[in-house]
This record gives sequence, structure tokens and C-alpha cells, in this order.
Amino acid sequence: MAKHSMSFSGNYKSILERIDSAILDGSFSASYEDGVLCSEDGYVSAMRVYERYSYTGGNRVSMSVFLFGKDNRYTVTFITSGGSQATFFKLNTIGEEAFLDTVVSALDDLK
Repeated sequence: MAKHSMSFSGNYKSILERIDSAILDGSFSASYEDGVLCSEDGYVSAMRVYERYSYTGGNRVSMSVFLFGKDNRYTVTFITSGGSQATFFKLNTIGEEAFLDTVVSALDDLK
């Protein structure tokens, strides 16, 4: 598992579009699996799940994305999972880390 959180200012819809583009355009095998959008009392949140094939692990890796905030101040957390073929513990997290790096580097300039 790889995890990264970051906070920044910006437009909610633009941030979601940027996340989608970074993930889906960053790998030919990436796919949007499902998600949900919620809003209440001025707060907005989005939960999304993506997958892609990890060549180094020889399997699929998933990434959960949680975006939350209000008044153009947002926090996003990315958590990847999968990418290891071991039975009881993880031996190879390279695919997870590479998947995470794809989207984190695309949002670095928003900090």
C-alpha cells in the first residue's frame, strides 16, 4: 500500500478533472471503476476508485481517491492497493508507488 495526502486551493470540478486526466491519461490500462459525489452544508466530497495493470507486478493495482473541502480549500488523499503476488505479506509495491506518483506529480503545482 502506498498513501499520500495533500491540501491546496482551487476549483472543485477542475481538481476532479485534473485527477481524472492524470490517472486515465497516465496509463493505457487505467480505468475508472466507480465513485460517489456528496455535498452538505457547503462541504463537498468525492470518493473514486481507479485500476490499472502493473507490468512490474504482473497484476492489477487499484487507487482510491478521496477529495474533501469547502470554499476552494481542499484535501485529497490517495491510497493504492494490490500489486503484490505474495500470500501473507507484500513483496513488491513498485506498481502501487508508480501509480500513486502519476497523480501526485500532476497536482504538485497546486500546493
